[in-house]
Amino acid sequence: MVSKRSECWFLILFALRGWAQSGPAPKDSHPPPPAPAADPRTALRDSIARQRAAMEVQRGSARKQADMLRLEPLRPTVVETAQPIEFDCDPVPETAVNPIIEGAAKTNNLQTDLLRAVIRQESQFHPCAVSDKGAEGLMQLMPATIDQFGVHDAFDPKQNIEAGAKYLKQLFDRYQGKLDWALGAYNAGPAAVDEIKGIPDIPETRNYVQAILESLRKTPEGGARAPGTSSAPAVGP
Repeated sequence: MVSKRSECWFLILFALRGWAQSGPAPKDSHPPPPAPAADPRTALRDSIARQRAAMEVQRGSARKQADMLRLEPLRPTVVETAQPIEFDCDPVPETAVNPIIEGAAKTNNLQTDLLRAVIRQESQFHPCAVSDKGAEGLMQLMPATIDQFGVHDAFDPKQNIEAGAKYLKQLFDRYQGKLDWALGAYNAGPAAVDEIKGIPDIPETRNYVQAILESLRKTPEGGARAPGTSSAPAVGP
């Protein structure tokens, strides 16, 4: 007769045997189906949308930086045209200056109209005229010329005209009667004329020479030859 203890062991062994035969539950050998692929057009639209959003962010940042660094707009600069020269004195009356011109012209054997034309071109008969280069008086004497002819007061019409006439006659003789060369040297300096052996290619100087020669052609004593000729009737009778 089997005891109760033996019966219990028998049931336990039977149960263990059945579990060993059945084993663990088999795993599913089939993987889950893959997720359906996204529509390419949808993916492209999403990508474009992200790029646009990023660009808007960049634009906003750039606008903020521009506002922080913004300068005042540039205003056009208007260049004023040259204004007529203003003098601090009245021109010398003809009754006062004519005798001085005639005396200086006679002393230096020059035409009176030549001296008048030079004075008109240099200072418009204003004895207080001073150029930005330091020339002074009616005939715009430079400091070297003032020293050369011992001028004590360059603003005195008589001293200025007498020294200017001497200097002009000196240049006229230096260039052997070539009035255009002499006038070019009076305006730009003898060194400029000597360098090119003619009227310097300076607009101011060329305009200066042309204006005086044109003025002489319109006067009774005129007849000055055109630039480039060997002589001109600048010498008085």
